[in-house]
Amino acid sequence: MLLGYQVRPATVDDAQIIFEVEAAHETPLVGKPNATLEDVVDELVEPDFDSETDGWLVLTDSESVAVGWGWACRKGASDNLDIGVYVRPGHEPVAQWLWEKAQQRAAEIGRELGHDAVTVDIGVYPNDLLIRDIAAGHGFAAAATFVRMRIDHPRLIGFPEPPPGTQLRHGSEIDVRKDANAVRNEAFADHFGFVPKTYEEWARDREASSAHDWNLVHVVYCEGEPAAVAVRTNNFVPDENCGYVLTLGTSPKYQGRGLGGYLLRYAFAADAEQGRVGTILHVDTNPHRPALALYQRNGMRDVLTIDIWRRTIAL
Repeated sequence: MLLGYQVRPATVDDAQIIFEVEAAHETPLVGKPNATLEDVVDELVEPDFDSETDGWLVLTDSESVAVGWGWACRKGASDNLDIGVYVRPGHEPVAQWLWEKAQQRAAEIGRELGHDAVTVDIGVYPNDLLIRDIAAGHGFAAAATFVRMRIDHPRLIGFPEPPPGTQLRHGSEIDVRKDANAVRNEAFADHFGFVPKTYEEWARDREASSAHDWNLVHVVYCEGEPAAVAVRTNNFVPDENCGYVLTLGTSPKYQGRGLGGYLLRYAFAADAEQGRVGTILHVDTNPHRPALALYQRNGMRDVLTIDIWRRTIAL
């Protein structure tokens, strides 16, 4: 029991008050909310999220004011799950309770899927001392660091010339969409937290997002074979008027040919053409992967750091 509070599942109708809880948690840490109302709605209708069992909205008993929000979400049938915990300042005990609920649900999901253990991840701002302390107390440890990068577009940018022997095609074609997911699965096979998806799973997840547009999916072909993919979305349009590169990867067979850099510069030009003032993406800072250096060489700068804390729970 959580004395002094009431707890219930959330629905899409609760998106606004969940957004307000997240904003109250994040603004003292990063200066503004790190999500939009549209992002919250998308999270609540995420196909792998069951609103009846996977999320907990905490309200005060007296005034029914939302003060906490926590969730656990599977990644398909994988043994890797994500959790999230947000609280309004002044209601810190709620965070501890939500943290325990999220882990319990993650373990339940693992058992439902037939796993012997689950690996649970949560994103934590480096200066979020409350969540860092709770994470450490529950046996989590920092396992990876992601940074948000941004470049500003003060004017229109010329589209880059495709590398010799390549062709660029777009997600308006169903075959290109399927190739995009195939390249994605190959390019990120060893990436932290990555879970491969069938085309049907990936398309379902993409189409569930209000920020998705198949026309923003691009695949580079080398000698007729799909070689590199960029997936752009509108996630950062409502609050920043920026384009977002959700995915940028090259099949191992074609790495080292400049395809990633070409697609990155293509994204810059396409965003500028659409009136976006900049382009944003997230990248794992793992020194054994070349992405961070690629983005820095192309003029992007760090604007936010998020550590991923991880724990494996035996079932």
